Amino acid sequence: MENILYNDLIRRGFDVDVGVVEIATMEEGKKVRKQLEVDFVINRGNDRYYIQSALSITDPEKKKQEIASLLRIPDSFKKMVIVKDYIKPWRDDNGIQYVGIENFLRDENILVC
Repeated sequence: MENILYNDLIRRGFDVDVGVVEIATMEEGKKVRKQLEVDFVINRGNDRYYIQSALSITDPEKKKQEIASLLRIPDSFKKMVIVKDYIKPWRDDNGIQYVGIENFLRDENILVC
């Protein structure tokens, strides 16, 4: 699925990178630095988007894992989770948009702010 998304984003004219968000946590009384990956950081002109790709987010723990990196990005660019499942596009309280891959691939305007 990530290869399909990558190729489609390139076809749409975006520069595509992988992003990393560093976090500090406490484990056993020690400060530990971890890196969370953002599957795609895409840029075109002044537009930037952060995209996570997931087969499914029906499990609350899986959803939490997928959006963990997006929640720690300190800017206001659009954030999106694309899933394999067919879902009606929606946006959560954090402003993260959720969309099925079929809708994403069909709708060229889905990445318009």
